[in-house]
Amino acid sequence: MSKNMNKIDQKLEEIRVRNRIGFMTHVVVGFPTISKTKSIVRAMDTAGVDFVELQIPFSDPIADGPTIMRASEKSLALGTKVADAFMIAEELSGEVSGALIFMAYFNTVFKYGVKKFCEDAARAGIAGLIIPDMPIEEESSEHFLKNCEENNLYAIRVISPASTESRLVMNAKFAKGFVYCTARQGTTGAKNDLDRGVANYLKRVKKHFDVPIAVGFGISKKQHVEILKNFVDIAVVGSAVIELIDRTREDRIDREIIKFIRSLSV
Repeated sequence: MSKNMNKIDQKLEEIRVRNRIGFMTHVVVGFPTISKTKSIVRAMDTAGVDFVELQIPFSDPIADGPTIMRASEKSLALGTKVADAFMIAEELSGEVSGALIFMAYFNTVFKYGVKKFCEDAARAGIAGLIIPDMPIEEESSEHFLKNCEENNLYAIRVISPASTESRLVMNAKFAKGFVYCTARQGTTGAKNDLDRGVANYLKRVKKHFDVPIAVGFGISKKQHVEILKNFVDIAVVGSAVIELIDRTREDRIDREIIKFIRSLSV
């Protein structure tokens, strides 16, 4: 890998060469504890995960479902700080083979300082940022994308079935790495079929985006991945992992995560 090559590109190339679907998993920094967050990420890496979203907990996570929202609340109650996320990233980035990505809300980035946040994230070994509430229209005043580019960070664009054609066109223009598609609909139907609403949504996305597509549909079973592998490049496993962590005895979490993620491989 070239020294200046973004690790997201490295992992995407591995996925292409091996002709398989990629996996992105999700952790909330500090849930259930800081030290356990580290071992969970290591377990995910052992299981072969390509990308790990390290979510920086925030008090008003408008884009999260109830499972991840509760995890954020628990983490904040334990006193987790933004600095803890940088510490974890710095410790793990040179150790794990997967690409680490910060997921945060713009209020966190803004308070930290956009320029400093991007510089410190890159220094800690973060490959990309997912900031779902950072609209492109505010770039002229916030310079978020500019600072990402200057620090070789990929600002992953997030879209949903509610995204209009004009929003898709605008986001496609700035897409780096991959595009993260969220959806309310689940995977249904026969083994190699996809709910018509979701399929049409993905067709719209592919019409505008040249980068690989990551999709989160409440993926929790191998069958979901088997369905999605014909349509997308990366399966996002978020809430299912958080729920597993929440219901599992702490000393068994790592092995259960490895077992669960490996059970999804197709």
